[in-house]
Amino acid sequence: MDAVERWFDTGFSRLHPLLQSLHRSGGTLLGSIRIQYGRGVASVLGRRMAGRMGLPRQEGEIALHVDIRSDAHALHWDRRFGDSTWMRSRFHPVGTWPQGYWVETVGALRIALRVDVTDGGWRWQPRRVWVHGMRVPMVLMPQVDASKRIEDGRYVFEVRVTLPMLGLLFAYGGRLQAETTTTRTGAD
Repeated sequence: MDAVERWFDTGFSRLHPLLQSLHRSGGTLLGSIRIQYGRGVASVLGRRMAGRMGLPRQEGEIALHVDIRSDAHALHWDRRFGDSTWMRSRFHPVGTWPQGYWVETVGALRIALRVDVTDGGWRWQPRRVWVHGMRVPMVLMPQVDASKRIEDGRYVFEVRVTLPMLGLLFAYGGRLQAETTTTRTGAD
C-alpha cells in the first residue's frame, strides 16, 4: 500500500474515484492553466516568489505537465510550467487522516499541511512552516489556498497565494487531463 492510501486509511474512499486512482497508480496530468498576479508591490513580490517555483513572470495561459506518484514513504508531485525546469515536491506523511498531516519539502522550505476532504476533493491547509530548519510564525508567511478536485472527468486545481494588507501575490489553476500510467514520463 502506498503512502497516500495508508495515510488516509478508511478516509481514502471519501476521495473522488479518479483522485483515488491517480494516487494509487500514479499518473501524468497535462493541460493549460491560467496565471494571475496582484497589483503594485504585491505583483513584484508575487512574480519573484512564483519565479522561484518555475512559473513565468507574465500573466496568461501556459502549459502545465505534472507527474504524480506515491511510494511507501512519500507522495511525489513534480511539475513543469511550459518549458521551465521541473519543480519537485515531496510530501511525507505524519500520523493519519483527519488529524495527521503531510510535510512538503521544496528546497529549503518545509510546510506542514493538513487535508480537508469535501465532495471528493482535496484541500491543503497549511499549519506550520520552516525555512532552513527554523520555524517561521504563520502570521509572517503568505497565505496559501490550494485544492484539487474532479469535474467532468478532468483534474481541476487552484492555487491562490495572498499576503495580509497586500492581497493577491499570485494565483494559478486550470483543468488538466489525467493520463494514468505506472511509470513517470518526462520527469527525469
